[in-house]
Amino acid sequence: MSDAYAQPTTEADRAIPGPLASYTTLRMGGPARRIVAADSSDGIVRAVRAADEPVLILAGGSNVVIGDAGFPGTVVLVRSRGLRVVAEDAESVTVRVEAGEPWDDLVAATVANGWAGVECLSGIPGSTGATPIQNVGAYGQEVAETITGVEVYDRIEGVRQFVPAADCGFAYRGSIFKYRDRMVVLSVDFRLARSPLSGPVRYAELARALGVEVGDRVSLTDARAAVLRLRAGKGMVLDPTDPDTRSVGSFFTNPVLGRGTYELLRERAAELGEPPAWPGPDDTVKVSAAWLIDKAGFTRGHPGPDGVAISSKHTLALTNRTGTASTEDLLTLANEIRGTVHTRFGVTLHPEPVLINCTL
Repeated sequence: MSDAYAQPTTEADRAIPGPLASYTTLRMGGPARRIVAADSSDGIVRAVRAADEPVLILAGGSNVVIGDAGFPGTVVLVRSRGLRVVAEDAESVTVRVEAGEPWDDLVAATVANGWAGVECLSGIPGSTGATPIQNVGAYGQEVAETITGVEVYDRIEGVRQFVPAADCGFAYRGSIFKYRDRMVVLSVDFRLARSPLSGPVRYAELARALGVEVGDRVSLTDARAAVLRLRAGKGMVLDPTDPDTRSVGSFFTNPVLGRGTYELLRERAAELGEPPAWPGPDDTVKVSAAWLIDKAGFTRGHPGPDGVAISSKHTLALTNRTGTASTEDLLTLANEIRGTVHTRFGVTLHPEPVLINCTL
């Protein structure tokens, strides 16, 4: 690592200012005033308590966009590791996982142990502690389906507490933890089924890749392998040799529309065919952001300014192809896409990653 980059220290040491780009999958982000690494839940709490305001909690850096000006406070790097069984019976196990445990390492461990429930979330970059924040989901599974609770540090009350899943406010790519820095995730509890088979395959693309029907079950290892192949084909598995993986994955969420807005979209898009859509609660409809972006004229590989481009493999991913592009360049492309989609279809796209010291 170049001397231009901050070398993170333990929570007891003084850290050195430097760019945050090396701690994000986008490889973007300006300097922090101070960077501290904490390798345990106690260390995370100590680092947060000791830090001057403001504080940014950063783990895998896979779902965050940091502005070119960086962060004017202390960045706490979450580096805690480990998982352990805290409850079990004949049908299930509950595992407690430290916030800094790499997510895909956890998924691999569950598959190896014959624990079902998160196998379709294979290959997602980032840390376990980040998964409840945005209710990570893919290929028909969401972490909200298996999380039983989240241990957090409440920065206002100054206490550690356990938040049951029912109080986490889980929603599509959201929770009470997203866009709020009061609660710092320390560990997450997951209840998983004892089974060599996956849950029913819900996602048509995955079912096709497995050669089964939607609703069928397959071995955990087959489900994981198929998901990894699909994600790799879209540039969604981190690979230092593939510039398409310098991204935050899907940059925009699939819009959830009221029935009236959805019917207006269908009218505007009549000559383009039926927009891919899925029924939701309360007569809502979730539509494909990738389809909207593509039909608005932004195809795979579409270039943006100075080294930014839409992924050559996946329309929803915005990439730092050169590794040297700026956050401003990325947001310029994102705003162009967002504005054109709204003008063409009357639908507003919303970013999936958390934006730090920058706006869209």
